[in-house]
Amino acid sequence: MGEVGDRRIFSQDRANIVESPDTRRLARQRDRVLVERLQRGRSRETIFRPNGIQLVTIHDRWGNIIQRSRIMPNGREIFLSYGPEYRGEEHNAWRDPGRDLPPLRMNRPADDFILDADRVQDEREFYAFLKRPPVERIERLYSLNEVKRSARLRDKIPRIELNNFTFASGSAEIAARQVDRLEGLANAILRLLERNPAETFLIEGHSDAVGSDVDNLALSDRRAESLAIVLSDVFDIPPENLATRGYGERFLRIRTERPEPLNRRIVFRRITPLIVPINYGTPGERQPYRR
Repeated sequence: MGEVGDRRIFSQDRANIVESPDTRRLARQRDRVLVERLQRGRSRETIFRPNGIQLVTIHDRWGNIIQRSRIMPNGREIFLSYGPEYRGEEHNAWRDPGRDLPPLRMNRPADDFILDADRVQDEREFYAFLKRPPVERIERLYSLNEVKRSARLRDKIPRIELNNFTFASGSAEIAARQVDRLEGLANAILRLLERNPAETFLIEGHSDAVGSDVDNLALSDRRAESLAIVLSDVFDIPPENLATRGYGERFLRIRTERPEPLNRRIVFRRITPLIVPINYGTPGERQPYRR
């Protein structure tokens, strides 16, 4: 469909999708980036950090992540994402794996799988909530790309609605006065990373219904990226443990075409169970990529 800034907008499987490379967010000012070409149009991107850590990402020919891992200075490799490789002949052949699943049936109260941040009284609630298991069985290992694109897959994971954190209309800027509202969530993320440095969290950006669908997709994607940058720069959360994606006006919290602050929001999920098998998430396990 085209581009909005550095965001690419295209239509696939009956929905508009926004994508943008995350190298700029992952690579800090003093980092060095090396890109190597592999077989069948794939590539290996290595980010070398001054502290000796290497972040290695394998992309397919269309830029989708096949595998991402962090290699520590002592050689230990921590897998952050290890999904099935896309093997179709055409990029547009991608099909939502959620369409092969039965409807999600919830027999539990909504509070068991949705946490409204503005109702949290004790920041330890964030940690306890993020530790919760998926709401249903995980059939197989999914790629990060599949999780980002499939609402049905994401609904397997409990979500935090950051409804105490909204954006001005048409803006992706995070006001300084709102940063303190992230401290409880950030502390919970850091505690989880102490237990398992392979955890991955998805930040979903959303918009209200004012404006065009394409513009709202790009705007919501920038909002997700803005939050990820704050979590890394202010709270020292490794950027590679955060994935981002914008969904525009597709999932309105308040059904209205009018300006609505609660629709200009962020949704947060711990998606590790969908993308990292247990043995890959264990520090020290190594499963090298094969060409």
